[in-house]
Amino acid sequence: MDTSQIVLDAITSRKSVRGFLPKAVDISLIEKILAAAARAPSGNNIQPWKVHVVTGTKRDELSRALVDAHNQKRPETREYEYYPVAWRSPYIERRRETGWGLYGTLGIRKGDREATARQHGKNYLFFQAPVVFIFTIDNDLEKGSWLDYGMFLQNIMVAARGCGLHTCPQAALANYPDIVKSLLGIGDDQVVVCGMSMGYEDTGCLANRFTTSRIDLSEFVTFCA
Repeated sequence: MDTSQIVLDAITSRKSVRGFLPKAVDISLIEKILAAAARAPSGNNIQPWKVHVVTGTKRDELSRALVDAHNQKRPETREYEYYPVAWRSPYIERRRETGWGLYGTLGIRKGDREATARQHGKNYLFFQAPVVFIFTIDNDLEKGSWLDYGMFLQNIMVAARGCGLHTCPQAALANYPDIVKSLLGIGDDQVVVCGMSMGYEDTGCLANRFTTSRIDLSEFVTFCA
């Protein structure tokens, strides 16, 4: 297989995995992936990303605290707006397609709020992944640095695929920044961007049978010649 196809396969096989095996990931492999991801471009090479790798007992402690907050229905206090404040077409339809597709795969009926909440709560179990990343950024950096951050995150996910691992990027892990910062010793000069679970896919997990669709090139590409 040529190099270009290997790269394309790593990109196209990436998906949000919501069920991982309890198999440990070697720290040297984590470091290898992060070192490769850090080659992401950033304006003036400022490299705005900060990564907190959470494993072992600290992972379990963080999970317990987040699950408790979720179960107690604590208000979410994300430090920035991730989603549109007012949803509109075509984004609301794509959101619904994804939500209904996942919940339909899991046998959760529309309107079953209890089952939906249980599934959402699995975010805070990190879908059983042994490795969790928490990503933060200095709170005085601007939109350009957030764009750079996205390229860094994508590099992690693609590099993970190249190493036989899977990931799940999780905006939900920024829902309770006070808990995350307290347990991980993160200062208030940082914004919790998101989290990401990483490990080996549990191919028997029902949730992993769901794959999101992609719109056709004609819907988002304009060729200018």
